[in-house]
Amino acid sequence: MSTGLVDREIAFLDALRKAGLTVSLAEVIDSTRALGAIDLLDREALRHAYAACVLKRPAHRTTFDTLFDLWFPPVIGDQTLTDGDPLADLEEGDGPADPEAYRDMLRQLLLDGDEEMMKRFARQVVQGLGRADTAPGRQSWFSYRVLRQLSPETLMASLLEAMLQGQERGGLAEKVARQTVQERIKQFQELVEAEVRRRLAEDRGAEQISKTAVQPLAEQVDFLRASRNDMAELRRQVFPLARRLATRLTARRRLGKTGKLDFRRTVRASLATGGVPLVTHHKPHKPHKPELVVLCDVSGSVAGFAHFTLLLAYALREQFTKVRAFAFIDTCDEVTRFFTPGGDVADALGHMNAEAKLIWFDGHSDYGHSIEKFAEEYPDAVGPRTSLLILGDARNNYRATGAQTLKRLVARARHAYWLNPEPSAYWGSGDSATQAYGELIEMVEVRNAVQLEEFVQRLLPA
Repeated sequence: MSTGLVDREIAFLDALRKAGLTVSLAEVIDSTRALGAIDLLDREALRHAYAACVLKRPAHRTTFDTLFDLWFPPVIGDQTLTDGDPLADLEEGDGPADPEAYRDMLRQLLLDGDEEMMKRFARQVVQGLGRADTAPGRQSWFSYRVLRQLSPETLMASLLEAMLQGQERGGLAEKVARQTVQERIKQFQELVEAEVRRRLAEDRGAEQISKTAVQPLAEQVDFLRASRNDMAELRRQVFPLARRLATRLTARRRLGKTGKLDFRRTVRASLATGGVPLVTHHKPHKPHKPELVVLCDVSGSVAGFAHFTLLLAYALREQFTKVRAFAFIDTCDEVTRFFTPGGDVADALGHMNAEAKLIWFDGHSDYGHSIEKFAEEYPDAVGPRTSLLILGDARNNYRATGAQTLKRLVARARHAYWLNPEPSAYWGSGDSATQAYGELIEMVEVRNAVQLEEFVQRLLPA
């Protein structure tokens, strides 16, 4: 195996680590050994070999493929066209490329669905339309220049007409055709973006482009900055995350320390050794399964964080004796009834937002009134077996904190934690009441799903 290939492999695996994927030394060794079992000229076999060695979660596949394409590109430089190649007709010699000719070719490719030809066309169209001067004597590549000039979405009407060929509009056939066209257009856009990244990597180096080529993994995105798509991906990860946590916690319980000394069995066993207790016997270890009470701020600024954490708590409900959930904005209401086993997640959140009594005065966060209302309306919610979780950024709009009530709740609970999705550097600034609450309850920074997973493992010790 050449030194250059090994160096490229090491750089690629290091880029995966920097992107957030866990790649151990053993997996690096496995990847190197796998190269000896495949045809190195088969690029897809190389991709699958690396994926089999280092990928652990399906959600990481997009990041993996993007980085693989940077370090192991399908081609280098401009593609060579021969006489008779359909793409050769698009070339205009030394003159500027003709966007209309490209649009006509794109329309035909979207109708045919030829993936290999689509890849070659994407390379050619970026070569013809994607280059721009960014400074005197310096050029760069841009996907938006290509997509703006071709505007593939504007071809939808003519593509539907060609695919339906006189069939009735508005029926199932049109829905299928529309979905097919949308998927092919999306595929073309992704191919253009991939080709632009390849060109930039050739000019500036794969390491530099990799820093901006991949989006943060869903579990690394801050809850307060997550887009709608990020939160949708996080919700899809709730139950796989819960299964992983439950498996680890169950294993830790099995391997936990033994229980109290069983004096009677120990004495009996010592009779065989002349009364000397060489072997001690212990009672079975019965791990504590706590009750869980979640009190969460669902105001607009932290709603995504609260929703995700509620879903995770209910996905882990088998690890608790009882789970009760309470939500608040400026007053508090129990929302346990909305999260039934086997129920639809989206419906549960929708019913909670529409039916729960969470607004008392003006709809702005009021932690003090909500905490006092919780203690008054649900005096039996927190007891000596309860783990109390409060979720929110503690931004109280300069209102009363209800600190004395919170102090009584914390003293009554077995454990009490405050999970704050804001970076700790912002705590105490502006209308944040974290300083007042932090003196009464342990406040934990939980900005993303990774930190939340670490906290849940801590919440349920062996």
